[in-house]
Amino acid sequence: MTHHDFMQLAIKEARKGIHNNHGGPFGSVIVKDGKVVGRGHNCVLKNHDATHHGEIGAIRDAGKNLGTHDLTGCTLYTTGEPCHMCLCACLWANLDKVYYGCTIQDNGLIGFRDDKFNEIFGGRDKLGDFLEQIDRDACLELFEEYNALQRERY
Repeated sequence: MTHHDFMQLAIKEARKGIHNNHGGPFGSVIVKDGKVVGRGHNCVLKNHDATHHGEIGAIRDAGKNLGTHDLTGCTLYTTGEPCHMCLCACLWANLDKVYYGCTIQDNGLIGFRDDKFNEIFGGRDKLGDFLEQIDRDACLELFEEYNALQRERY
C-alpha cells in the first residue's frame, strides 16, 4: 500500500466518526511494516472526553494491538495536522513520522481552534521532517462533508 492508500484509510476512519456524531472529522491510522496496527477517530462527543482525538485513539489502539507503549518503527496518517496535545503524544509514543492532510488553518475554517494553541506553543519548525503534508485535497473534501452535516463544534 502507498502513503495515499493509508491516508484513504484515515479518511474512512474519520467518516465513521462523523456519521455517528462521535466528534470532528479527524481519523488516523498507524502503520508498521506496511500493515495497519492502530486506528482511531475523534470521539470527543461520544465519550465526553476532550482528549479523545483521532491520533490519541490510534496510539492507544496500536499500543494495545502491539503489546507495547513504544511505537518505534510506526508511522501515523491523520486527516488533520495534529494539535499540540496529539503532536506531543506522537513524540511520547516514539512514532517515526506523521503524515497529515489538512492544516491547522484548515481546521479553523470548520470551527476548530487549533490555531490559538499553535500561537501559544509554536515550535513545529524544530521538528524537521517529522511532519509531512499529503493528500490535502482529499481531506478538504472530508472537511466539507463534515461541515455540511452541521455537527456540534467544541
